[in-house]
Amino acid sequence: MAAEVIYGKQLAEDLREEMKQEVAVLHEKGVHPKLVVVIIGEDPASKSYVKGKQRASEKIGMDSDLIELSEETSEQELLDLIHRLNQDDTVHGILVQLPVPEHISDQKIIEAIDPGKDVDGFHPENAGRMLTGQDTFFPCTPYGIMVMLERADIDVEGKHAVIIGRSNLVGKPVGQLLLNKNATVTHCHSRTKDLKSHTKQADILIVAAGRPGLVSGEHVKEGAVVIDVGVNRVDGKLTGDVDFESAKEVASHITPVPKGVGPMTITMLLHNTIKAAKQIHRV
Repeated sequence: MAAEVIYGKQLAEDLREEMKQEVAVLHEKGVHPKLVVVIIGEDPASKSYVKGKQRASEKIGMDSDLIELSEETSEQELLDLIHRLNQDDTVHGILVQLPVPEHISDQKIIEAIDPGKDVDGFHPENAGRMLTGQDTFFPCTPYGIMVMLERADIDVEGKHAVIIGRSNLVGKPVGQLLLNKNATVTHCHSRTKDLKSHTKQADILIVAAGRPGLVSGEHVKEGAVVIDVGVNRVDGKLTGDVDFESAKEVASHITPVPKGVGPMTITMLLHNTIKAAKQIHRV
């Protein structure tokens, strides 16, 4: 029997409808959640992604500003801008679109953002809170995955979760969030020997390696949940890290690419911005 497909796109639409109502209630209390996105340079993928964030913000009634800076912007100029946004009480979420140009340090920029406005969940203070099981702003893609599992009635407690990928954006934080929910977690990566021997043990398999077709049905344990985080362009088409057709014949649940994890990332960004506004204004 083929797997049940978990469509993040539909779930994201449902969640955004709930958020739209929440924003309307906040407006009545005089609170106007606002996200500011900063983009440096002309990277087409980043520009497209940022436009998606803006559209999503506007659809739920949330204020959104886009600050576009040239490739030549210095690190100090960007740090000064972040400092001004940190001080601005009308701004609740600050997001600097990564990657930034090579002459600017990603880490310095991440650490400059006020942890209370860090709606990407990348600041070391928020990462530390997540590590110690506290409530905080969780990184948007990992958080989106956790919400997808929860809404699909997949209980992770006691399950063996295998994650392929160890990035600070997805692999590491999603492993921590699963651990916080009492899953047993194995991390695999480019140096892992005999990948298949690990993936075949997974009750929940999360693939975030950025390698198209890395995982096929033969890597998947019968009845496993497969979450494909990969976004690759092959012959002009978007594809994930999982060979969907073969994996869906073995898995119990699977996410597609596109319309899977992607829409949840922006949705959790909106969630975090609303949460920041409520914390800042204590409502």
